[in-house]
Amino acid sequence: MNEFANSADVPSVDTVGIVRKTRRRRVTAIASLAAALIVAGGGTALATAVTNGSHAAKPAAATATSTATGNDATNVLLKGSKFPLEFAGLDLEFAKQLLLKGRLELGTVSKVDCGKNGKPGSVHSVDPHSPKTVSIGATINLTLCAG
Repeated sequence: MNEFANSADVPSVDTVGIVRKTRRRRVTAIASLAAALIVAGGGTALATAVTNGSHAAKPAAATATSTATGNDATNVLLKGSKFPLEFAGLDLEFAKQLLLKGRLELGTVSKVDCGKNGKPGSVHSVDPHSPKTVSIGATINLTLCAG
């Protein structure tokens, strides 16, 4: 029996190879996770850059509040610009930011009763409005819904 027990080869374990393979897997996993985070961060940066464009000041759920006066009553058209500045549904703070972005001055701010058509505090109309064009530095008067 002793001869049989001593005749079997001792199993060899490649511990160095196992450690290398484990390190390689760990490094690959960390590198792929880092790449995924970089791609997600780049996508987020692009999405932020797109939403901070010329129409970022307008809330997503903004609706045109002046149905009686038409859409032109809430748009300002700058000379040399192809696109009007849209003020429909903006509150006063967003409207001020849009005026600054368009290099326009805020004139008088008045309020009018909009009934059920408008949200209180939102822009009802602007003066002067489209189709009249204004130059940079022009004064724009805002009319807000009172309630």
